[in-house]
Amino acid sequence: GIVHARGEAIHQLVAIKIICIGKKHEDWVRSGVDRYQKRLKKPFDLEWTLLPHALSDEQAARRDESSEIMKKLSDSAFVILLDERGKSYSSPQFTDILLQSLDYSRPVVIVIGGAYGVDKTLHDRADMTLSFSSLVFPHQLVRLMITEQLYRAQEIAAGRPYHHS
Repeated sequence: GIVHARGEAIHQLVAIKIICIGKKHEDWVRSGVDRYQKRLKKPFDLEWTLLPHALSDEQAARRDESSEIMKKLSDSAFVILLDERGKSYSSPQFTDILLQSLDYSRPVVIVIGGAYGVDKTLHDRADMTLSFSSLVFPHQLVRLMITEQLYRAQEIAAGRPYHHS
């Protein structure tokens, strides 16, 4: 595994998984995601799972989409739910949380819910609910933002100065 700035080895060799509801990345998102994703190395590399929007009303969509996401989660996964009502962390704090999970060989799964969010079952399953801001962002933009933050975490873990920019 890699050694991060604290001098501890990371032994986890699986990719970080991102599960999101929605269509494939739009072109402007794809180019941004690719920019950061191609620089990611194990254990910070990404595996995307895109699940379709549920074609039902708000409550049913939230339930059905959450159910589909839950099917993709292993019992051992450290689940990070992205939600504007979650807690804000600095980039170094986020890095420490990722490293701690990886150090314990827990696979990290980041969840970006659908337009109506996720249900209580999925909220309860999340180990962490992360907010980038109390502002609401389009899901396509959030995909780019989380990819950049994972790259930033990789650089912080390695002791490189990227996170100061």
